[in-house]
Amino acid sequence: MTVAKVQFRLRIYRGDAIAIGPGKVALLEAIAETGSISAAARRFGMSYRRAWLLVDEMNRALASPAVAAAAGGSGGGGTSLTATGEAVVRHYRAVEHTARTAAARDIAALNSLLAP
Repeated sequence: MTVAKVQFRLRIYRGDAIAIGPGKVALLEAIAETGSISAAARRFGMSYRRAWLLVDEMNRALASPAVAAAAGGSGGGGTSLTATGEAVVRHYRAVEHTARTAAARDIAALNSLLAP
């Protein structure tokens, strides 16, 4: 029997905009891994502008920015997560884990109802 893939899609809104969501958290993780908004954008097949707009939207929605960029130059620029950005990722992934663990029995029950 094939088991369905379970995904939790937690989104936290500020007004009409998604302040924190799965795509933005994944982008933050990619920025942390690559040190670059451009490289993180390439990882997801999106333009630098789209990634930058997502980061900017998130930074404006939070009490303090999630991402800090260093200006380019001879040594090159770079981008890193701030303590706020690291906390967003940590807490978001913790919520996912808690929800998945708490719902494990019901998820299994739903999977048992799926056609083979």
